[in-house]
Amino acid sequence: MCRACHCHCSANSMLPTQKTTRRYTSTAAGMARSLIGDALLFSAGAAVATALLLTLASPFSPYGSSDEPLRSSSARAGGRTFYDDPELTYTMDSPIARWDEKRADWLRAHPELSAGGGGDVERVLMVSGSQPTPCRSPVGDHLLTRLLKNKADYCRLNGVQLLYNTVLLRPSMDRYWAKIPAVRAAMVAHPEAEWVWWVDSDAVLTDMDFRLPLPRYAAHNLVVHGWPGLVYGADASPTWTGLNAGVFLIRNCQWSLDFMAAWAAMGPDSPDYERWGAVLTSTFKDKVFNESDDQSALVYMLMHKDSPWRDRVFLEDAYYFEGYWLEIVPRLGNITERYEEMERRAPELRRGHAVREHAERAAARNAALEGAGLGQSGVHGWRRPFVTHFTGCQPCSGDRNRHYTGDTCNDGMRRALNFADDQVLRAYGFRHAGPLSDDVQPLPFDYPAAARGSKD
Repeated sequence: MCRACHCHCSANSMLPTQKTTRRYTSTAAGMARSLIGDALLFSAGAAVATALLLTLASPFSPYGSSDEPLRSSSARAGGRTFYDDPELTYTMDSPIARWDEKRADWLRAHPELSAGGGGDVERVLMVSGSQPTPCRSPVGDHLLTRLLKNKADYCRLNGVQLLYNTVLLRPSMDRYWAKIPAVRAAMVAHPEAEWVWWVDSDAVLTDMDFRLPLPRYAAHNLVVHGWPGLVYGADASPTWTGLNAGVFLIRNCQWSLDFMAAWAAMGPDSPDYERWGAVLTSTFKDKVFNESDDQSALVYMLMHKDSPWRDRVFLEDAYYFEGYWLEIVPRLGNITERYEEMERRAPELRRGHAVREHAERAAARNAALEGAGLGQSGVHGWRRPFVTHFTGCQPCSGDRNRHYTGDTCNDGMRRALNFADDQVLRAYGFRHAGPLSDDVQPLPFDYPAAARGSKD
């Protein structure tokens, strides 16, 4: 999988496995141009909009089944919460103290919103977005719409709340830094969420059955796709691509607020911004531009043995927490065939079901994967990739990495989006007529044991 955030993977680079320590490289000029353009695409998507919050009831808020306005116990009793504090702000320049205590008090006052309504499932809020202006690329707005639909589908089916917006929250922290004030504001606005899940707008959820393994991260506050040997390895040359900052999961707690403040202190709001750019460029010999970016800063914060943060950070490399699209897209057709073969041998997996039964049917499919030889993730396995990340393609601006052609990026996105969409459409009795087709066709009863549809 690619370890570079944004656009730092070359089509001609060596493709490593999930456990390997080889790195993708591309020419300095291509990487620099691609980074700036791609970051512009995602900067606006990083802000929490007050005007375009898709945290509506159905379908974007799966936590409740009622369309009636929720009246909390504290609202009925007139109780005060931290929201009544006139000094409360949502901006990065106003620190919040005692957040764990304040959030715990709020949750006690709102038991109906705590842990999935009294259960033991931790609530997750996904945050994503796109730029406020029309795309320069002729197909950009269409692709962004489909990318939004993909995230909405996943969230609706898996009990995740989605916050999507189209404005910058803190204009001075633009481009790749804009995600930090977005996530910070989301934490304050959503104390019911135990986790905030940042997902770049160019990332496609390609396994609608997979759910974040939250118990795996019980002792950690930040989950990032990365390789411990590259970030922490004393013998390895420091590399800014030892992790990918385009998709991360962060706990809603005081540690995270403090961590993001320290992270942002290396960004454009800092009076030491230029100095940090020089430090990072000097530290990471493979870094080809001399400004401080979010990913290099994150690696720098974690790489030192005396880092106060690293014990609470989980570098995930066991599955496609986010995966390099050029490594994944050519294999999607074979993955589909293997899943269909598994279902042909298991009649119980072919039974029709209501959309509200998705979780149970997904659990049954996941349980059958190991026996069908599909349990392994990564380039050596055939499990559906969880997140396919189109780093360097920049669908909105069109200023893609020079190693990629427009057809390669656009067709790759369409293949991944159709691959994911077919998993959604199946519950409605349809599928795409082909990997690159915008048309759909009805599925026969008992699919895929019955006649297969066109796979051209």
